[in-house]
Amino acid sequence: MARLSNELVEMPHRSTVAEERAISVHALCKRFRVADGAITALENVTLDVRPGEFVAIVGPSGCGKSTLLKILTGLLAPSTGEIRIGDVAVEGPRRDIGTVFQSPLLFAWRTVLENVMLPADVQKLDRAQHTARALSLLELVGLSDFAQRYPNELSGGMQQRVSIARALLHDPSILLMDEPFGALDAMTRERMNLELQRIWLEQNKSILFITHSIPEAVFLANRVVVMTPRPGRVAEVMEIALPSGRGLEIMNSPEFGAYVSRIRAHFGSSGVID
Repeated sequence: MARLSNELVEMPHRSTVAEERAISVHALCKRFRVADGAITALENVTLDVRPGEFVAIVGPSGCGKSTLLKILTGLLAPSTGEIRIGDVAVEGPRRDIGTVFQSPLLFAWRTVLENVMLPADVQKLDRAQHTARALSLLELVGLSDFAQRYPNELSGGMQQRVSIARALLHDPSILLMDEPFGALDAMTRERMNLELQRIWLEQNKSILFITHSIPEAVFLANRVVVMTPRPGRVAEVMEIALPSGRGLEIMNSPEFGAYVSRIRAHFGSSGVID
């Protein structure tokens, strides 16, 4: 893809005003009833995402990362605690955010363009306006020549780029991503990390990104939230003070390695989440 580059580029200014929050989670708890009692998935979780910020969440399987994302989308209700998108409390399913899952979830009978247009069809948005935007987004993700192709004609990485374009169609200020590159091979995953960083820089979205990969979290994020094993709590929120516009070569730097080691230390010597 011609758009991909390892060159450093300047990140846009990110707001650091303390009271500004794109996402705010305060004292969140989530418990599920089971046959012999209850399971606590999340306990006393407090975190935030500032406008235009990229925050990654890492933690072992079962620590409640995906549960947190479902609560933010309004698909699950919290047991206790407060969740806000901007100044509005989350009280049910929302259409003003974009969500990308590990599987692209594309409809096999719809073309690439028609898959990107799905939010417009569901929300009954102006079709002409959003068709133009969909074509622009396909250009953004390097798939202009594939608008009339079908999902089975695309590679896994290309399908995931379609899902990212679809999530951006209605121009949400917030993008929630649940292990979107977990099923990709290592080389494609690195290319997708570069692609996502470029899209973030160009679109200025607030991104909350869930991953099992510690290096991926450090490479992409302004801050990394480290979760404990279940019940999921916030063990540490780490500022990533690496140069802006990161290229893959930064993964070989001592500074990058120090962040990875610091996060991995939360999980002992097993490296269970990498």
